[in-house]
This record gives sequence, C-alpha cells and structure tokens, in this order.
Amino acid sequence: MKRWKTSFTQSFQELKDLRNLAAVSMLLAITVVLGFYRLQITEYLRIGFDPLAKELTAMLFGPVAGCAVAGLADIISYIMKPIGAFFPGLTLSAMAGSVIYGVILYRKPLSLGRVILANGLVTVFINLLLNTYWMTVLYGDAFMVLFPARALKQALMFPIDVILFYTVAKLLGKTGVLEGIRKTIG
Repeated sequence: MKRWKTSFTQSFQELKDLRNLAAVSMLLAITVVLGFYRLQITEYLRIGFDPLAKELTAMLFGPVAGCAVAGLADIISYIMKPIGAFFPGLTLSAMAGSVIYGVILYRKPLSLGRVILANGLVTVFINLLLNTYWMTVLYGDAFMVLFPARALKQALMFPIDVILFYTVAKLLGKTGVLEGIRKTIG
C-alpha cells in the first residue's frame, strides 16, 4: 500500500515541473487527436487508438498524470467532436483505466508481463464490466444483452492492444524517444 501512495505522490510531484507539464500536455494533445480516429462498429462497439497515448502517459508520468490526461482528453474530445451523448461515467472509466496503467507501469521496467497484467485488469474490470454497466445506464438495455458482444470485442482486442502498446513502447524506447521524455522527468 505504501508503494501505491508513493507512486501517486511522485506522479503528482512531477506535474509541478514545467517541462513535465509540457510533455504531459503534448501527450494530451496526441490522445485527443488519436481519439478522432476510431472505428464505430455498432452503437455500442467502437475501436480507438487513443488508449496508446493514455497508456504512455501513465507509464511515463504515473497514475495522477494518466488520470488527468484521460479525463481531460475525454471531455476535450467530446467538446471538439461530439459523438453520441456525453456521459460522465465513461469519463470516470477512462480515468480509472489510466490509474491502473500508472500503478502497474510507472517507474518500472517495461515488460510484456506488466503490459499484459495492466491491460488485462483494464479489459476485464473497466472495459468489460464497468463500461458495460455504464452502457446499460446510458441506453437502458439489459446488461446481459450488451455483455456478449462486448465480451467478444474485448477478447479480440486484448491481444491486439497488448501487442500494439508493447511494440510501440519498445520501439519508442529503442529510438530514444522515451529516454528523452524521461530526461525531462529526472
């Protein structure tokens, strides 16, 4: 529990540095832009690329910064290009997912196991259970009506999300981009 508190405290402290705030702001902008590129499969199912930037933010700057970027990106994206109804529950879900990524990936070596763990927790508890519940509240359909299609989508997207994030993070690490951002941190 103390490690979690330290993780949140360090993440909050990093936002006080102007260089870190600028880097987080750039990642917020990237998140918003990537959010515009999504595939709407059905009214309830869509595939987006903005989680990549949210996960990178949480990994580099911790759960507090990840949470802030996820929440702000959701609100800014809706203001710029409203798709469907705005629902604060989905914003809270995005924020909670970034907190999970931050707790598991922040200031730890990147490993496939950590990426699978973080993505698995977010997939099951946030994307599948909590977001399906929010959809029942938002659209009035029964949970078990929405659950099978959402479970299939999450089962299909889980390996894709893991491979995509791990590959992008590794490539950015090898090219020195992540190290350049980390130098602004420390």
